[in-house]
Amino acid sequence: MTKITIVGAGNVGATCANVIAQRELAAELVLLDVKEGISEGKAMDMIQTAALCEFDTRITGVTNDYPATADSDVVVITSGIPRKPGMSREELIGTNAGIVKSVVEQALHYSPAAVFVIISNPMDTMTYLTLKASGLPKNRVIGMGGMLDSSRFKYYLGQALHVPVTDIQGFVIGGHGDTTMIPVVRFATYNGIPVSALLPKETLERVVADTMVGGATLTKLLGTSAWYAPGAAGASLVEAIVCDQKKVIPCCVALDGEYGQRDICIGVPVTVGRNGWEEIINVRLTDEEQALFNKSADAVRAMNNVLTGICG
Repeated sequence: MTKITIVGAGNVGATCANVIAQRELAAELVLLDVKEGISEGKAMDMIQTAALCEFDTRITGVTNDYPATADSDVVVITSGIPRKPGMSREELIGTNAGIVKSVVEQALHYSPAAVFVIISNPMDTMTYLTLKASGLPKNRVIGMGGMLDSSRFKYYLGQALHVPVTDIQGFVIGGHGDTTMIPVVRFATYNGIPVSALLPKETLERVVADTMVGGATLTKLLGTSAWYAPGAAGASLVEAIVCDQKKVIPCCVALDGEYGQRDICIGVPVTVGRNGWEEIINVRLTDEEQALFNKSADAVRAMNNVLTGICG
């Protein structure tokens, strides 16, 4: 029987838990937070929707009770402070690194075979921290960012084309940051038709720009980080793992020479299944796309340098 733990019962963690519960992706779902009563209250609230939404997932809310998370198949980490208006993801490193490292160590102690899904920001750096601090095999550490960014890319393309977003295909690679993500227009399609054949260059450039600041746009409107799309993206990634779907999803993973990069966790298309990420899909980038990817990697690596003394 599948067991999933979500650490962090804030907006993103609770949304992720709610989607997982309603999709019945696990027999048991544990929601953990450091603040007394938050997880317990949100778990109870979710359970009270079970008769209305017709699901049977068992949901348990706990306060800092890591033994309750024992033997989880997947651990989703959303812990840390959210972004405020005007705050970059990079500014969160100092605060969130210590939180994430502690969470990973405690969760791993009780679930040594789990796949870890990282949502905490700055996501690329927190994924790298998790990999280095835990000593886990690289396939069992996955950052969610590329899935969320790709969903936003599809949203803006759907808006520009005035078509259902479910008919759009497209993906984003690179870092999960306002200046580091790379929406790959060349591979984006509407029902198999390249979007470049349907939209003028100026419109596509605006779509790319809007996608890159998609998170910041919502932070400005909401006064805090978004949660519906990030939570749903996390749940969809968990679904690909526990259902062994073998889906190709843009995720933040450790590279060892792929795309010309090493010793870094950054977004690329990967096959996702029961064992975590199973294969990196090596898309042939143009020289321009590769240059953008290299620039993104340099920015992510610069953020990672802040972790000196924390990873060990």
